[in-house]
Amino acid sequence: MLLDAASMYFRAFYGVPESITAPDGTPVNAVRGFTDMIARLVAEHRPARLVACLDLDWRPAFRVEALPSYKAHRIEGSLPGSGPDTAPAGIPEEVPDTLAPQVPIILDVLAAAGIATGGAEGHEADDVIGTLAHRESTDPVVGVSGDRDLMQIVREEPTPVRLLYVGRGLAKAELLGPAEVAVKYGVPRDRAGEAYAEMAMLRGDPSDGLPGVPGVGAKTAATLVGRFGSWAELVAAVADPGDSRLAASVRSKLAKATDYLAVVEPVVRVVQDAPVELSRSDVLPDSPADAGALAALAERWGLGGSVDRLVAALKG
Repeated sequence: MLLDAASMYFRAFYGVPESITAPDGTPVNAVRGFTDMIARLVAEHRPARLVACLDLDWRPAFRVEALPSYKAHRIEGSLPGSGPDTAPAGIPEEVPDTLAPQVPIILDVLAAAGIATGGAEGHEADDVIGTLAHRESTDPVVGVSGDRDLMQIVREEPTPVRLLYVGRGLAKAELLGPAEVAVKYGVPRDRAGEAYAEMAMLRGDPSDGLPGVPGVGAKTAATLVGRFGSWAELVAAVADPGDSRLAASVRSKLAKATDYLAVVEPVVRVVQDAPVELSRSDVLPDSPADAGALAALAERWGLGGSVDRLVAALKG
C-alpha cells in the first residue's frame, strides 16, 4: 500500500477541528486525523507492505520549465513582479500556519511506529507512488490519495494496481482499477491509466495550474483519447489535415494549442523511474519499531487514542 502522505494530512487537517490540541495548546488535528486514517487503512486492508510517500519537491523544476503555470497559484507569500507564467521552482508551497508544525510530528509518529517513508529528490509524492507501483512485480498494489492525477497508475499487468481515491474522505473512498476508471471517465479500459492522463492534459486542471485546451471539456477529451492509441498519435493527427478522426472544429482548437500540447505530457505523467529512497524496510511491522518513543510522542502531543488505534491495527 502506497500512501500519498501530503494529500492525506492536508485532508486530515481540514477534516478534524483545530480545537484538537496537545497539552501545551499546539494544534494536532492533522496528526490525529492522519494517524487515525493509517490505523483504519491497516485494519481494513491488512497490507503486508506500506510506504508513506513524501513530496520532497512539491513543484519540480522539470515540470515548471515545461509549464511555468504549474501549481504557481499555490506559492507561499507574494512574489512582486511574478505571475503564473514567471513563478520559479523551489519556492515553498503555501501551507496553513497551524499545519506546518504538525508535519514533523507526523514523521516522528511514522518512524516510531516502524512505517517506512519514501521520497525522491526533485520529485513529488505522485512520482514516488508511480515509481514504486511500476517496479512492483510480485504483489498487488493499492495507492491511497485524494489526488485524481493518480488514477493514471491503475493497471492489470504484471500485477494489479488500484487507487483508493479518498477525495471525499475515507468513509466514502472509492477503489478504482482500469474498469472503474474507464466507466467513470469514458476512456478505453485497455489503457485506462494512460488515457486518463491524456484526458487530463486536454481538459486541464485549475487546481494544478494546468490550462488544458480552450474549448475542450471532459467529454470531448475522453472521446478524443478513445480514438487514438497514444498521446503521440493524437498530437501527430493534429498536424495531419487528412486524418479524419479529428473534426475540423476540434482540429482548429487543438492546433491553436500546439505549443501547449508539445510540452504538457511530462507535466502530467507520473514518473516511473524516480530515484526513490526508503527510510526503512517497507514490510509493515506487527508492533511499533520503538514503542517507548511512540508512547512518549503520544503523551507529549496528546495522541493517546489515535496511537492506541494504530498500535492495535499493527497487531491485527
